[in-house]
Amino acid sequence: MMATSLIIVGVLGLVVAAWRVLTHRAPVEADHAGAVAWRNGRFRNVADTRAGSLRAVMREFWLNRGIRRKPRNALPVTPVRADVLSGPASQSLRVTWLGHSTALIEIDGLRLLTDPVLSERASPLPFAGPKRFTPPALTVAQLPRIDAVLLSHDHFDHLDRHTIRALAGKVERFYTPLGVGKRLIAWGVDAARVVELDWWQQANFGPLTFAATPAQHFSGRGLRDGNSTLWASWCVLGTRERLFFSGDTGMHAGFAQIGERYGPFDLTLIECGAYNELWPDVHMQPEQSIAAHQLVRGHTMMPVHWGTFDLAMHRWDEPAERIRALAVEQGVRLVQPRPGETVRPDSVLQAPWWRAFETDAARDHAPNIAQEHAA
Repeated sequence: MMATSLIIVGVLGLVVAAWRVLTHRAPVEADHAGAVAWRNGRFRNVADTRAGSLRAVMREFWLNRGIRRKPRNALPVTPVRADVLSGPASQSLRVTWLGHSTALIEIDGLRLLTDPVLSERASPLPFAGPKRFTPPALTVAQLPRIDAVLLSHDHFDHLDRHTIRALAGKVERFYTPLGVGKRLIAWGVDAARVVELDWWQQANFGPLTFAATPAQHFSGRGLRDGNSTLWASWCVLGTRERLFFSGDTGMHAGFAQIGERYGPFDLTLIECGAYNELWPDVHMQPEQSIAAHQLVRGHTMMPVHWGTFDLAMHRWDEPAERIRALAVEQGVRLVQPRPGETVRPDSVLQAPWWRAFETDAARDHAPNIAQEHAA
């Protein structure tokens, strides 16, 4: 009982810190006059974003403390294919999910990495904060040389100092939203390897074009830097194929604009997890994740941002179940790889592998399996 209480107190402490970042109004040092989202000394979303009170959030965490937010058993990791790790990168688009929002992308003979977090915790503290309940599919030492890293924002579950410092010598270029690049440089990354972009700006990288596109979220890593850096989604435009990575975001009108400017996309990596009615505008419910995929004109959708860290009050496997049911209902092409598994835009939908780790869930959802195959 004492251990459980300590865990709850620790989680609530991190929630308090995150909430202060979200609502903080302190002035910041950087000057991004002229940036699309820069107003009155900080970055802001185009639309107003709602958030429940800190008291309401803490109460919700306490009332839902009995929900199983972690799997009963540690999730295994599928061994990453040898051809993904060595030799030339694939010319055709393929993606290996490493967990949460970290994905190894191969396209046009280049290897990209999104939001690399390969540490044990998504936290500023080595002994507290959200701990992985599945190990990363690869360590930094096991990664092949990475041509470019795409970073969506500076939260701890998307930007990890230890991972970045270990990657510094293995990556040719880091692409970040405005302000985030300065954090990398402070951690020892060569400034010549860092490119910061505003929303709707593009950068050419070999045969690829990267476009930083709008998202609806917030930023900050402490109590005095709230919204001092920008958040973004990313479009990867290849010679034949295109990929969209949402980063963290709520539903917003920019998805339709992204689809008009850069779509259609062969594969979308869309956030699906860490949602709650108390923060409805900065993360998406699964229904909204499906809608976002459709608005950007995606062909195949791969849900990310789930199955790795305990970051909200829903069951750990709820995002996977809800998005799968919605995809069947709406005729959306979906892939749900295991950690370490590689998929392509034309891959067949994987079996609901997570159910094997929740025996009661496997029994409860058994009728749905037949329906999915029938569809």
